[in-house]
Amino acid sequence: MFAEERQQALADLVTRRGRVSVAELSKQFTVTTETVRRDLRALEELGLVRRVHGGAIPVGSVTLTEPRLTDRDLTNVAQKQAIGRAALRFLPSAGATVLLDAGSTTRQLVESLPADRPLTVVTHAVPLAAILTGLPQVQLHLLPGRVRAETQAAVGVETVAALAKLRADVAFMGTNAMSVGHGLSTPDVAEAATKAAMIASAHLAVVLCDSSKLGLERTVRFAALSDVDVLVTDGQIPDETRADFERAGVEVVIA
Repeated sequence: MFAEERQQALADLVTRRGRVSVAELSKQFTVTTETVRRDLRALEELGLVRRVHGGAIPVGSVTLTEPRLTDRDLTNVAQKQAIGRAALRFLPSAGATVLLDAGSTTRQLVESLPADRPLTVVTHAVPLAAILTGLPQVQLHLLPGRVRAETQAAVGVETVAALAKLRADVAFMGTNAMSVGHGLSTPDVAEAATKAAMIASAHLAVVLCDSSKLGLERTVRFAALSDVDVLVTDGQIPDETRADFERAGVEVVIA
């Protein structure tokens, strides 16, 4: 394969996968890691990919835009259902307090909650509150704030202030992106502040994130890897990415 053909194939793979490591590319194309890095530099100069720690992501991966919740509910559904069920192992004992972040994956956790475990649940997500209010085992508290149309979740000064007064046993968090270099991130400043306050208010922070978001970066970081305890994801996580997260002290659970 000529260099130009390899680079085109490499760019296509990054676009399809969302994030690919240097080691994976080296193995797939049977070339050295240095050759891969040269290819990535060339592709970045052409504006086709963006180099990140240990690999590359599509050029548009760092962005201020975000899909609406209704669109996200329709993507990677099977993976999110499995992640939601796998996250139940971190559900605290009866009578404990749980913080629930907004998101299509945390919704899958809500829909899998056991009926025989009384819990106090605090959330800023209107769609999750609508489900939780019908569960007799749940004592629901809805956080105040301005509701964003994109996520259907309350954010802002009131939301952050309310969270500062709370202490929960565990926070189940969603994220738009998660990488070694940038941590957990989201496109919106107010959303980031709310997510950071949730993590700060919990003894244990569990991130529910399908593998398509791993290795990506959004504009506003709300947590470093050292701020979270567990990542629950699917089996498509690259081995190198999993190793990087584990070296950073994050327990990785495969759904």
